[in-house]
Amino acid sequence: MNKTDKFCLLCAQPLHFAPSWQTLLLRCFPPCICEKCKGQFVRSTSATALYQYNDAMKAYLHQYKFLQDVALAKVFRQELHAQFKQEKAIIIPIPMHPMKQKERTFSHTEELLKAANISFTQLLEKVTVETQSSKNREQRIQSAPLFRLMPEAQVQHKDYLLFDDIKTTGTTLRHAKQVLLEAGARNVRTFTLING
Repeated sequence: MNKTDKFCLLCAQPLHFAPSWQTLLLRCFPPCICEKCKGQFVRSTSATALYQYNDAMKAYLHQYKFLQDVALAKVFRQELHAQFKQEKAIIIPIPMHPMKQKERTFSHTEELLKAANISFTQLLEKVTVETQSSKNREQRIQSAPLFRLMPEAQVQHKDYLLFDDIKTTGTTLRHAKQVLLEAGARNVRTFTLING
């Protein structure tokens, strides 16, 4: 028997969810979006991203980040949990500048990981207030350093996985990776929710 006790976070239609043994045994998260909305997101063929950027993702990002709908961090928690649950590297979410985070009220990358019950460590600080989305491709590629290590961060001889919500030109991830490698990290990989 189906149980209706929630509504889709994207379209507000009632969710029908019947708990199953698979859900209980695999510790799956109950759905928070309907199958119709879920079907609008296109899985990525890239090994470094879960989804491709499309109109549905554009609307999702706008509502999540710019309209500050933090509840939407749960939309991809099942997929992120499955992706990272066996990860051995230290996961580092790409940070926001403190002024931007105060304006937005939450760190969107950290909230995605928290919703998926994924442990992470913050070792980087954003040093520029300007966002990459406000720049064109050429400006992004030629931008000044975006990050620095947090005081007293020890990164030598360790493996890291940088996580961001979206990759367009890769400049943000490249800058963060460079800071970690120059500080002595053994290996730095990257992964994003969305490949733009």
